[in-house]
This record gives sequence, C-alpha cells and structure tokens, in this order.
Amino acid sequence: MKSNITERVKILDCTLRDGGYYTNWDFDKELVEEYCKAMEELPIEYVEVGYRSIPLKGYLGEYFYCPDYVMKALKEAMPTKKLVIILDEKNIRPEHLEDLLSPCLPYITMVRMAIDPKNFKRAIILAKAVKAMGFEVAFNVMYMSSWKEDDSFLDLLKGLDNTIDYFYMVDSFGGVMPKDVKEIIALVKSKTNVPLGFHGHNNLEMALINTLTAIEEGCIMVDGTITGMGRGAGNLRTELLLTYLNSKNTLKIKFTLLSGVVASFENLKKHYNWGTNLPYMFSGAFSLPQKQVMEWVGMNRYPIGNILNALNNQKESVEDNIKLPVLQREKSFKSALILGGGKSANNHSLAIKKLAEGNEEICIIHAGARNVSTYLEVTNKQFYALAGFESEKLLNTIGDVSKLEQTCVYPPFPRNMGTIIPDAIKEMSVELEAINFTKASIDSPLALGFQIALDLGVKNVFLAGFDGYDTTIDQTQFVLAQENQNILNDALQIKDLEVVAITPTKYKKVNTISIYSII
Repeated sequence: MKSNITERVKILDCTLRDGGYYTNWDFDKELVEEYCKAMEELPIEYVEVGYRSIPLKGYLGEYFYCPDYVMKALKEAMPTKKLVIILDEKNIRPEHLEDLLSPCLPYITMVRMAIDPKNFKRAIILAKAVKAMGFEVAFNVMYMSSWKEDDSFLDLLKGLDNTIDYFYMVDSFGGVMPKDVKEIIALVKSKTNVPLGFHGHNNLEMALINTLTAIEEGCIMVDGTITGMGRGAGNLRTELLLTYLNSKNTLKIKFTLLSGVVASFENLKKHYNWGTNLPYMFSGAFSLPQKQVMEWVGMNRYPIGNILNALNNQKESVEDNIKLPVLQREKSFKSALILGGGKSANNHSLAIKKLAEGNEEICIIHAGARNVSTYLEVTNKQFYALAGFESEKLLNTIGDVSKLEQTCVYPPFPRNMGTIIPDAIKEMSVELEAINFTKASIDSPLALGFQIALDLGVKNVFLAGFDGYDTTIDQTQFVLAQENQNILNDALQIKDLEVVAITPTKYKKVNTISIYSII
C-alpha cells in the first residue's frame, strides 16, 4: 500500500443510510450527535446521511426522507464534511428532482444513485438532470458479481465523463473475491475514465481485502460503516479500515473518538444483530438476493436449516421440494378454537378445555406449537398450523410423537422457504390449497389458522393466547405484532364469520368476552 494513500483515496461513511435497513431509518438523537462529532474529527471526507425519496408505502423513518431541518442540523454538526444523500433510481424520475433536491442545495455536496444495471440508460437521464442542479453525481451500480455475465451496460458510459463524478462498483451480494475485483476494475477502466469507487458487503468476510484490492487497482473512493452496520450481512467496518491505514502510517486517528462511537453502535448491534451468518454466507457465495435473507433472519421464524434449504432451492431454480396432500375443504365444524402462543392459552386452559369437551362441532387449531402439550389429551379434532420453526417446536414440545394423532397443516405449495418436514410427522401432514382471505402473510401460523377454519366451514372463531405485546418490545416482536394485527383486520372483514377473543388481548378491533362467561 503506497504511503500517499490519503492523497488519492477518499473515505465515505454511510452508516446512517445503510444502517437504516435495520432501524427503519430512525436513530436516537444522542447517537446521531455522537456519530456526527466523530465524523467531524476523523479523516473521512464524505458522509452519506440517508435517502431522499418520494413518499413510499409503509413507515420509513427520518433518514430515509431527510427533511431539510435534518440536513441542516447534520451540516451544522459536520461543517467540514461533504454530505451525501442517495436516490433509489427505481423510484425517482426527473420530474421529482426539483422537490427532492432543491432543499438539499445548501447542505449536500454529492448525490449518489443506486442503480440496477438493467436500468442504466434511464439512470443516465436522471444523472444529467441532477448534475445540472449543481451536485456532484455518483453512480452506485449494484450486482457487481454478475457484471462479467453481461457487461453491455458499461458501453453506455461513453461520453459521461462530465456527468458522473464517481462510478461505484457495489458488491450487492457480498460474493466477489479479490481476483474478481481486479478483473472487474480492469473491465470498467476499459470503458470509462470516470473515477472509480467501491462498496463492499461482508457476507464472506471479504469486505476489507476487497476494498484494499480496489484501492490498489485504482479506486479513489471507498465506503465503510461504523461496526459494519448495513443491509444484510453489513459492510466494511469503517473503524477497521481506519485502524489498518493507521497501522501503515497513512492516517492519524483520534482513537478516543473512534472507540466511543464504535462502542455506542456495538450496543445497538446487540439489539439488531447485524453481521454475517451462515445464510448470508450462502447467499454471498451464490449471488442470491440479500433482501429476502434479511427478512427471513430478522423475523426469527425460520431455523437456519430452512433458510439454507430455501436458498439452495433458489440456486437450483427449484420452487419447492415437497408437495403434500391438500386439506380438503368441507363443512366439518361449526366453531374453531384458535390457540396462540400467549400465556393466557395456558393460564386459562381448564376453562378453554371445558368449552371444547364433549362438543364435536368445535375443532382446535394451534397457531404455533407453544401450548400444544397443554391440550394433547383433549379429544376434539386438532390441527397444527406449522411454518418456520414450528415443526421442530412441535416435536420438542411433544417429545413422544406416538401421542400425536392430529393433523399438521403447512402453507400452500410452493412455499418460499421450501419445505423441511420431520419424518416423524410426514404421514399426518397436509397443505392448504391457498390462503385467500389476507395478503398480510402466507406463512404466519395465525394466517394458516384462520384459513384452516375457513376451509373446514367454521362460522365462529374463538381466539385464545393472542395476548399481544407490551410497549417495550424488540424489532422482531414489533414486526410480528404488526403482521398479526393485519391478519386479524382481514379476518374481521370475512362475511359470515364471527371472531371473538375469549382471553385478554392487546390487539385492536377484536371483540372480547370472558371464557368464564360462556362455559
């Protein structure tokens, strides 16, 4: 590594933008203040502070939209830094730019554009309009590991030297190796004289060596994030790059400031748990999408084996590996008890059993396996709605599979995760034909439970064990609570279906009566 690296390489930190994939682009004010103080004092030239975007569906936080007061405060906190925002090209058109970028002019130096190579021609039109507004422009072109398969988009770079200030190669899947970095940089250099940048993901823990290789091959700007916080497996750790360069006597670092902000983000990491793991490694090795892996891992619904099975199905272009008999749709029961995993299904089990016993018109549907063992001896017909971890939970809960004489029900074929069914329960397993009352989820145990009830001709649903969550919940619980609420909202709209909770619940809009009032 040459000693004049700081003269020819610029470091861009994009923690607030890339890290937002874990926090929904909301960060505590105190954390941002500490981050800005560190950035201002560290040898980092560019700081990417978030997205600017047209309104999109769903909640996306402060640093996804970066209102003008946010940009103003960030610039005041980092007056010597060149601030950057990024546009997601797939959502932005030239007619949006006046409203999106005019407020940025006092604060933002560079606008980066996240680009799918297939949309490169369209991105050029957008880039020219951004450049005309007076910003530096950088292309962040995704899916670097697939460029060698089709590099035709690079021919469009001709004549853009005065439009694009930086051309970034983004290892979206975290799967390239140093040899690939060298080859791709050589390829890009043969097409353009635009200065090059590199953004590495860390699925295979190659972000540092790939970044150093990119620098050696002539990239003049590279990215990092504090603690590697970023989408999926995350990015090159900014502190690792700075420490390495310091060890080579190329940078002077205020390690007190650096260690403080790193410690604060490490505390955040304990909550969100970013970084690589086996599914991210697999997706990186085979250039598979990270977005889906991040959702699967983040939901904490699927075991690692299921996620790897799903990724392997994608690699082999297989929709699913098991087709099951379909649960027959017939009017079999008048009422269904749908039991969730909340404590109330166990605490009030004697009363719930009293409601069911001796009434063959009531079936029991377990939306999850947590309370199954409590109801094993009940003679009513029982169904187990199984997705994700639930098959394994069921076996662990029961222990002796010979006690199981009921029906295991899986989501419709093909299942996104593929299917792993323990041999012990294959003979008693079926799948739903479809889930057609809701679009909130196709593999939620609650969604499966309601669809089972509908397919069996049920007219009355009693809910127990859907306690809901307190206000102090983690991100996974928050997502699951939202999902359950959306499913319940849709179920409550079903014509001729009466839904009532018979144990306490924090879910909204659900009518509640006491189990003790009806036994």
